[in-house]
Amino acid sequence: MSELNLREAAAVALTLLDLTNLRDDCTEADVVALAKRAHTPFGDVAAICIWPRFVAAARRELGADSPIRIATVVNFPSGDEPVADVVAETRRAIADGADEIDLVLPYRALMAGDAAAGEVMVKAVREACPAPVKLKVIIESGELKEKALIRQACDIAIAGGADFVKTSTGKVAVNATLEAADTMLLAIRDSGRNVGFKAAGGIATVNDAVFYLDLADTIRGPDWAIPSTFRFGASGLLDNVLAVLAGSHQPAARGY
Repeated sequence: MSELNLREAAAVALTLLDLTNLRDDCTEADVVALAKRAHTPFGDVAAICIWPRFVAAARRELGADSPIRIATVVNFPSGDEPVADVVAETRRAIADGADEIDLVLPYRALMAGDAAAGEVMVKAVREACPAPVKLKVIIESGELKEKALIRQACDIAIAGGADFVKTSTGKVAVNATLEAADTMLLAIRDSGRNVGFKAAGGIATVNDAVFYLDLADTIRGPDWAIPSTFRFGASGLLDNVLAVLAGSHQPAARGY
């Protein structure tokens, strides 16, 4: 990829980024700093993704009318919490100002043959997310591993009303992969529904992001990857994006 095209990809990636801090030691001060970083000299990221307990602080920092969305996580990261607790946490987060809910599918139950657990969870949380709140369902593809299970998880999420299917929590050994993304994008295409895709975990450079953007172009068509249909969930990607846009990035020796 030429440096010019790399800069173009960086500009696109910036608009698709869910700037994330889901570290266990995250503080309110960290979230305020994250919200400030979401505004860059080259434009804003799509969203910040944070723990539910910090949503109110993020809303105060960003303001009521900010174009930057606030995403938060529920049933996270285990995927094993009771439905009633997850619904209650979802409603609290929305009341505090969350625009998007990233829900972990009960993937361990699915691996054990219990698809109904996922169906019940997604539908219940969907009902707790009034428009225009978006629901992203994390399938934890690196733990599901098998293509058939990844596809089944996506089908459950889409049937239950997900606005996005998301690869990973970022808390397991294997997070986003192109193989999983391929299966997930095909599930979206085959559903016939306007569902988005979010790649999360392990995407640290614009070079990494380009692979996913190219895959989306191939399966869903050119220019499909816009903030309403495509996101990158990452903590470190912004630094590389800004370096590329500022012209201080040294091109990687990876055939681009």
